[in-house]
Amino acid sequence: MSTPKNGHAENTIAAGYMLDYVSGRQVKETPKELVRQRVVRALIHEYGFSPEDMENDFPIGGRKKIDVAIFHHGKEHTPENLGRAVICRPEPNTGKNAVRIRDFEQAAKDLEELETVMRDVDAVQYGLWTNGLEFFFLEKERTRFETRCNPIGDWPMAEESIGTKEVISDAHTRVADSEMLKVTFRRCHNFIHGNEGMPKDAAFWQFLYIIFCKMHDESLRAKQRQAWQRRFWAGPKEQFEDKGRKEIRKRIEGLFSEVKRQYGSIFRGNEEISLSDRALAFIVSELAKYDFTRTDVDAKGVAYQELVGVNLRGDRGQYFTPRGVVKLAVEMLDPKESETVLDPACGTGGFLVATLGHMLKKFRAEQNTQAGQEDTSEFLSVHERLREYAVEMVFGADFDPFLIRASQMNMVMAGDGRGHIYHINSLEFPNGHLADLAKAREEIKLGTIDIVMTNPPFGSDIPITDKNILQDFELAYNWESDGEGGFRNTGVSKGSVAPEILFVERCLKWLKPGSGRMGIVLPDGILGNPAAEYIRWWIMREAQVLASVDLPVEAFIAEANVNILTSLLFLRRKSEEEKRAEALGGMEEYPVFMAVADKVGIDRRGNKLYKRTPDGEEIVEPRQHHERIRIAGRIVERTLTRSEKIEDNDLPVIAAKYLEFLKERDR
Repeated sequence: MSTPKNGHAENTIAAGYMLDYVSGRQVKETPKELVRQRVVRALIHEYGFSPEDMENDFPIGGRKKIDVAIFHHGKEHTPENLGRAVICRPEPNTGKNAVRIRDFEQAAKDLEELETVMRDVDAVQYGLWTNGLEFFFLEKERTRFETRCNPIGDWPMAEESIGTKEVISDAHTRVADSEMLKVTFRRCHNFIHGNEGMPKDAAFWQFLYIIFCKMHDESLRAKQRQAWQRRFWAGPKEQFEDKGRKEIRKRIEGLFSEVKRQYGSIFRGNEEISLSDRALAFIVSELAKYDFTRTDVDAKGVAYQELVGVNLRGDRGQYFTPRGVVKLAVEMLDPKESETVLDPACGTGGFLVATLGHMLKKFRAEQNTQAGQEDTSEFLSVHERLREYAVEMVFGADFDPFLIRASQMNMVMAGDGRGHIYHINSLEFPNGHLADLAKAREEIKLGTIDIVMTNPPFGSDIPITDKNILQDFELAYNWESDGEGGFRNTGVSKGSVAPEILFVERCLKWLKPGSGRMGIVLPDGILGNPAAEYIRWWIMREAQVLASVDLPVEAFIAEANVNILTSLLFLRRKSEEEKRAEALGGMEEYPVFMAVADKVGIDRRGNKLYKRTPDGEEIVEPRQHHERIRIAGRIVERTLTRSEKIEDNDLPVIAAKYLEFLKERDR
């Protein structure tokens, strides 16, 4: 709803308050309320319930209240029309530690309140108890002598009932809400880590194997259409029965055998799903409800990156580029369908996945469709186009074999069936010895790439000292002033060089002369320290500076735990003709776009920042959400208008201003 029930639109929110998704009114932001609002959002966007059919804190006699009451569509809000009940509790305060996920028996005491409601209110058929991380779904069963509240894996969609296992195996999956997908990924990983006793990294890979099975099953659907028979599914009660768990394992292990054959470049062939039947059934039940192919690329990337960051952060300057910085680089470089893109220090593939998301939006705009509103043929057309673009134009490389696999899996989730991700040392290239060198030499030759975007490892504590590498870089030599404002190479090699300096040179050499452009994250020292002046002079000689964006420390400290000031530097590689002309006639002045980002949407602790009035109240504005959902077996299109807080983030504004700058410059 766009306005509170009193009819007056609100454009600010008092500090410590948030907007209720059901009523549109301001409610106090408590730990319990945060859980309730996340669940309500999912009930609306994932399950297809209408806000008008929901009510918070619905009284059911005496002092008892249901945190979220859901009534049959269009019916009066009375106990006789109450179909589902939700009980919410605050999320456990575990920090970044994995929390043990309980089963129904272990949570029996907490579920008593919900079961009492379901027994006392005759009309209630389904119940949910949640603390934001644990979700316990119940279905009421009436017999002649008693009323039972039985565990089920999930609720059916709005105005639907569960049906039989056979129906569930071909049930309609739903597009994931971004916040709930993050929670789902955390729940799955926590279940393996906390309940199976596996180390975090082992739990992470087991989880990814199952995601691969899920994506493979969905890719078969796209190829086979009518002949496809879904295998990645879990009946509502299968995960609670030994026989059902074994049936789930049988289906998934068959899929995993196909996955290892299909993705031979990622798997060695000896991998196994070593989870217990119970854990495997839990995870399949969690993931089976979603349609990953139709879920937004950004939503999948956010959920995946958050999980990866906890497990694979390295000790060689490897950390993960914040999503806002990645998006800024992609939007400012604005890749075209005909342009190749390379990240030579790709980590988990953040820049590459963001590029696919960027292209997907372009393809939809050309087709004049919106996410979630395409018909089947439009959807398949745009995703096949995206897959072909990814296969032909998107490349990544990294030195760390674990990150290579993580990046490949991220790309597969984003919609690329293969992905050209190479295990090479980019600073050693085209020399070296790692596994994918021969393939990389053939497919990403120096001087052939249209766009490079990267966040290389940097820092003087991880220097490059290998003489075989240093000898191939101009910036690995000592330089001295020529007395005329320039510098000359002394021919004396340095003993060690920080990797980011070499990455600037290598990335430029990868670009097509004259047209290739790049965006690179660099520590501010390269752009400001007097001792680095020769580097800046060399960059000006070799490239046209397109833009420089100063980033605040908040950009990296919350997500990457790196307390350093950085900048995004954008360059275009000059042609040899340009360099010769400038050597003879001098360099002509040209405009450079420069910006300083003060806010990036989060504070140092990772808390979200929203725009405020001078009095400190958070500002809200109406935003429309267009949806195409399935209710009671039929497709329904609807538009929800909501008042939402405005993220306090300079990066989208900078991207828009840069595109304006380019238009003005090209006139």
